[in-house]
Amino acid sequence: MKKMCLSLVNGFSSLILAFVCLSILPGTGNAAEIKIGAILAQTGPAAFLGGPEEKSLRMLVESINAKGGINGHTIKLIVKDSAADPAKAISFTRQLIEEDRVFAIIGPSTSGETLKIKSICEKSKTILISCASAELIVNPVLSYVFKTAPSDSYAARKIFMTMNDMNISKIAVVTGNTGFGKAGKGQLKKLAPEYGITIVEAETYDKKATDLTALVTKIKSNPEIQAVLNWSIVPAQSIIAKNIRQAGWDIPLFQSHGFANIKYVQAAGAAAEGIIFPASTVIAAQKLEPGPVRDFLMSYKTAYESKYGEDISSFGGHSYDAMLILAKAIDVAGPDSTKARAAIEGIKGFTGTAGEFNFSETDHNGLGIDAFAMFTVKDGQFVMMGN
Repeated sequence: MKKMCLSLVNGFSSLILAFVCLSILPGTGNAAEIKIGAILAQTGPAAFLGGPEEKSLRMLVESINAKGGINGHTIKLIVKDSAADPAKAISFTRQLIEEDRVFAIIGPSTSGETLKIKSICEKSKTILISCASAELIVNPVLSYVFKTAPSDSYAARKIFMTMNDMNISKIAVVTGNTGFGKAGKGQLKKLAPEYGITIVEAETYDKKATDLTALVTKIKSNPEIQAVLNWSIVPAQSIIAKNIRQAGWDIPLFQSHGFANIKYVQAAGAAAEGIIFPASTVIAAQKLEPGPVRDFLMSYKTAYESKYGEDISSFGGHSYDAMLILAKAIDVAGPDSTKARAAIEGIKGFTGTAGEFNFSETDHNGLGIDAFAMFTVKDGQFVMMGN
């Protein structure tokens, strides 16, 4: 009897140990739950990016879970507000990986944050799908690091191609002192000669700037300048437009793809009229030709705008795409990060809000220059150029 009891106790202990081991596996809270972390700038200077990203992500996760999850696995979403602070992004990354033991991380919203945490995710073999655009995020390729925003190099090329069409060859470039601004300036300087563009003035401003009058006055004094190109994701995008028009300077103003939230237009008011910038066609989904792509984009637009009472932006689409891609990988490979990582590389012809994704072992963004169209602001609205 004593031996029998001891055997039962040992057997029970083994079951408990097995249960404990299962419960602490990365990405699981129970056998049917997958933890997904998200680091998004819901507040701070990049809130016009992170706000829509957080809302889009929650909306999609709610929809997935309402339909029974992914092959029976529900998603537990853990969102951290980094306020676009790289130091906070690093801290949250370690917390999500070491304490929450997430299966994957979506975000951050900005390039600067992503560049600071990508090596942490790679080392821990945690899938990272960034919502930021810097090409440096995925070049060189790291096994576990992906992104859904089209690359900044393509945005620069689309802008320069439009300048060529407008016979603009000498420009001023102004950038915010963020990771996005620094990476963008690097791409602009590298690619400008290829398009016959000369950057005659290059200025950087603080991301917290509330008045850029002095900067505008300085560059306006150069008579060679034919256009101004601002590259940032902060509120100064609207401020630079106001200050240029207040100075009575009637010059073409280009912005980066960081301008693709109508709230920047609303903040700039009449000064936003005529601004030219590249963006994903999702912001003009209703104007596209009828077909599967338009139907997909309109389903996202309708769901988001009816739920939150605000216009969609391309930024919300980046987190939406990230979750869709992650869900497809889990559906194919199961909740195994190594297999899911490989499954993402195998995704081809996948329609997202940013375009058609075609990933590979050497391409962890999966988008081409056709992910961007050129837009302008007309009567306070985004209008696709050429339409």
